[in-house]
Amino acid sequence: MPTAYYITHPQVQIDANVPVPEWGLSAIGRARALAMLDQPWVGSIRRVVSSAERKAIETAEILARHLGLAVEVREAMHENDRSATGFLPPPEFEAVADQFFANPHKSIRGWERAIDAQQRIVREVETVLEIARSGDIAFVGHGGVGTLLLLSLSGREISREADQPAGGGNFFAYDIGARRVVHGWWPIDKAGHGN
Repeated sequence: MPTAYYITHPQVQIDANVPVPEWGLSAIGRARALAMLDQPWVGSIRRVVSSAERKAIETAEILARHLGLAVEVREAMHENDRSATGFLPPPEFEAVADQFFANPHKSIRGWERAIDAQQRIVREVETVLEIARSGDIAFVGHGGVGTLLLLSLSGREISREADQPAGGGNFFAYDIGARRVVHGWWPIDKAGHGN
């Protein structure tokens, strides 16, 4: 059965003066995205679908170029909307992210509610999968909505327990036909090493 891979962008160049959706990959992030190309699961991918945020597009372009594919950009695959707070220093961000996952039906400091972000990413992925094509597919996006998608596919309640490892640059796989998770988060640049 065809497999879908949900890939999160790796490390980014953080700049408090630039809107978060416009951040690009850092040198480490770019190196990890390039290392991903050597992984055995990459060769079967026949479609690359990306969030419209720069860091996701840069990751998707590295993958698509390697495979000779075009990147399909989907605006609604963006990360949970955090524009109400903009950039937050890492300790503050982690505290607000904890609240985001712990209170899915509440807007934390103006952020998009977790339940709304989950419904959006699930709907967007399902819409893409309805366009029948053969082969595996890669969705390139973000840790927050990726975790919400993984929880939905696993039939689990929203919580942070399934969050990707820190730093980004991870992926999970699921069987498209059965909508069954094959494995949880693995680093994009190390085959078969889960957490």
